[in-house]
Amino acid sequence: MDLPRLFDIAGYIVMPGWLLLVFLPRWRWTQTITVALIPAILAVTYIVLFLKYFGQVPEGFAAFGSLAGVRSAFSVDGVLVAGWIHYLAFDIFVGSWEVRDAQKVGVPHLLVIPCMLLTFMMGPTGLLAYLVLRLAIARQFRIPGEAGAASTAPVS
Repeated sequence: MDLPRLFDIAGYIVMPGWLLLVFLPRWRWTQTITVALIPAILAVTYIVLFLKYFGQVPEGFAAFGSLAGVRSAFSVDGVLVAGWIHYLAFDIFVGSWEVRDAQKVGVPHLLVIPCMLLTFMMGPTGLLAYLVLRLAIARQFRIPGEAGAASTAPVS
């Protein structure tokens, strides 16, 4: 498959997940699809691309030790598409966490949607927006473990 087509397909793969997070955040399959299924599909694709194209990066893993090296690595189209898939996988995972966490701490879903849009478009900016929203609405900064063993005491 050619790389521009794969780039497009990767985008098409994540869109249903984002739509589920926006419109059906409490549906029982939304978290499974957005935390496991979509990231797993993207991860397999990433691994295949990485194995196929990373050998074309003259500096190998050392390329990631400098800006010039990263630029060189991403000049290989297959590595560039793998990098894009890396972003897509992590962004949807983070967006899914935002939805799940908001449900736990009582942040209204309509207020989380702009954060998810930012997460989709500008990753860390969306996460920061959600964390600020969480602090403002839920008055919680500390994030407990999944089992709920940690205290979720309000910020004083």
